[in-house]
Amino acid sequence: MQERRKEQRKTLMAYTQVFDLYGGFLIGYLADLNLRGAMVIGNKPIPENMDFTIAIELPDLPKINTSRITLPIHVAWCKPDVSPEFYNVGLEFKEVADEQKKVIRAIIDQYEFRRDAPNYPIKPSPVK
Repeated sequence: MQERRKEQRKTLMAYTQVFDLYGGFLIGYLADLNLRGAMVIGNKPIPENMDFTIAIELPDLPKINTSRITLPIHVAWCKPDVSPEFYNVGLEFKEVADEQKKVIRAIIDQYEFRRDAPNYPIKPSPVK
């Protein structure tokens, strides 16, 4: 599948619950995120091209005084996960208000999985 994403998503260390706001059921857990969309890992497939509103239950975030954000989304894709009992669901955010952008940035800053290697001191060369 060709990559159409315009902004790289950040993989998260804290899986956060994502609900269908009006249906009231758990879609899955937030796996990666950026200001334009997210991937959710759930145990049921979600039909592509659906539009609905999600509620993301927020983890503890410094300087953020809300426990949930709601966003209208479009389901861009859905495919089986590496683990066959789960599905990966690609969500595009239809509208993101400035306050919601601050919350999304705070989630990424606090819970992004860092792949950078530690900055270990350089070992001296062995003496011959």
